[in-house]
Amino acid sequence: MKDSVLKKEFQKRDVERLRNLIKGKHGNRTTMGIGYNGETQEDHKEGDIWEEKGKTWTIRDGIRENVTKLDKIKKAAVPLFCPKCKQVMDKQLDPFYFKAYGECLDCRAKTETQMKITGTWENYTKQTYNAEIDQQIQEYKNWFENILIDTADGFVSENGEVQKWVGGIDKDRAQQSLDEVIKYLNSLKK
Repeated sequence: MKDSVLKKEFQKRDVERLRNLIKGKHGNRTTMGIGYNGETQEDHKEGDIWEEKGKTWTIRDGIRENVTKLDKIKKAAVPLFCPKCKQVMDKQLDPFYFKAYGECLDCRAKTETQMKITGTWENYTKQTYNAEIDQQIQEYKNWFENILIDTADGFVSENGEVQKWVGGIDKDRAQQSLDEVIKYLNSLKK
């Protein structure tokens, strides 16, 4: 039988590694790592927007993302999985519930059931109803302001004829009408 002779010479780091393993220091380093550290990165928080190398960046849900022109479409897109329960959103009504509440139909049903159990359902429905009325009032005010700003003295018909109109809007009467509509909409609140 031949004698097995180790013909390889151990390097210093190999010996140090074996010593660390024998002593139970498995995580200790035996060599120094080197590398290019370059520019130091700035620390950013959730929602910060900054520009770096010609691109605009932000942090959403703890993930660094670049800001693009398609961000509005990204928000409108429905993900494959519900962010709350991590289940596949494959039911027919899931896209509608996700766009409205940010969760799938099943999660929304559980949330509403929990509200009914805890007794917060009535308050929630009142707040939602009143917020919808407030939105209608705001939209009506915006429409009203646009009508008053529009000082067109003429009108172009389908035939291309320019018609000059005389008179205009009675602003006091229009304001009175606006106040009456807002009063009526506020009376509808619960």
